[in-house]
Amino acid sequence: MGGVTLKGMTWSHPRGYDPMVACSDDWLQKTGVALEWDKRSLQDFESFPVEELARRYDLIVIDHPHVGQITAENCLAALDEPDRETAFAALAEGSVGKSFPSYNWQGRQWAFPIDAATQVLAFRPDRLDAPPTTWAEVLDLAKAGEVLLPLRPPHSLMCLFTLCGNLGHPCSVERDRPFVDAETGVQAIEMIRELAALVDPACIGMDPIAVLDLMGEEGARYSLSPLIYGYVSYSLEGFRANRIAFADMPVAGAGGPVGSALGGTGIAVSAFSENREAAIDFAYWIAGGAVQAGRYWRSGGQPGHAAGWEDEAANAATLGFYQNTRSTLEGAWLRPRHDGYMPFQEAASQRINRAVTSAEPAVKAVADLNDLFVRSFR
Repeated sequence: MGGVTLKGMTWSHPRGYDPMVACSDDWLQKTGVALEWDKRSLQDFESFPVEELARRYDLIVIDHPHVGQITAENCLAALDEPDRETAFAALAEGSVGKSFPSYNWQGRQWAFPIDAATQVLAFRPDRLDAPPTTWAEVLDLAKAGEVLLPLRPPHSLMCLFTLCGNLGHPCSVERDRPFVDAETGVQAIEMIRELAALVDPACIGMDPIAVLDLMGEEGARYSLSPLIYGYVSYSLEGFRANRIAFADMPVAGAGGPVGSALGGTGIAVSAFSENREAAIDFAYWIAGGAVQAGRYWRSGGQPGHAAGWEDEAANAATLGFYQNTRSTLEGAWLRPRHDGYMPFQEAASQRINRAVTSAEPAVKAVADLNDLFVRSFR
């Protein structure tokens, strides 16, 4: 197998790129197989057609909502191979929350989680003695000018997902029932609208990286982002001027920190790769507990395996990132993944943003979201 060079595509944040390069160096020493990694922006990562990438790369880091589309396009190789049952079972057993099954579609496994995330709470421990635990406390801080909220698509939709789930009525993933419960959807949109009116208007164009970069700047006056995907990088000493800690999501409902919209990334293998087995070997290895609890997090990654989340050194280095957000991750909700969901995600996010930045009745936005969802199924 020596002499083989694989090409990979990941996303352009230190959390997404640095661990792939570091682990690939180890893999070269271990097997003689080289890997070359390219990267794309977070926005491209969330929307760029996977099929185009699969024709150019052997390995692709993806997020799970693409699985319905990529299954229909036959552009990825299934990873549940008959001669790897033991290793496959070990990866499944090591899942944090629904991370592993999120990449399973129509009975096959299309990626392995290498990064686990969900919407949690980010705060500045140098400005707040403790993170708020309720939505009411969040609003108090927002009124004091302390809060940022990423609302750039698709994150406004992720906030709707999380709030509906936390209020006890998760959004639908099936076409045979309304996407949003009418009463809960109105409540969630009005909650987002109320908060959006209290934060910097620039939030409508900010993703989680932009929010966390701003919170981490020298002299930044912001203390909190209540619904944001966890980014362990910002908890590391020296990553930004201000360290940012993460905690379980603030609750609006009665069930605790449940219903958060699951995120994270998985490692997938192109169906067009001329070195498919070599690429699958690497995918199994980098997703495994030993690597995830070692080289992967130590080089800036955010593990997708429970071994990494439970590692004492990983928690000590990150202000307790993993132990302090684990409950929210375990209670996270798995969003739709059908073929047609990705265009819906963009359209629904834009529709929510029009609603929360205007005075229109929230019930109209809910009706439009339900209509968009039904029409998204191909």
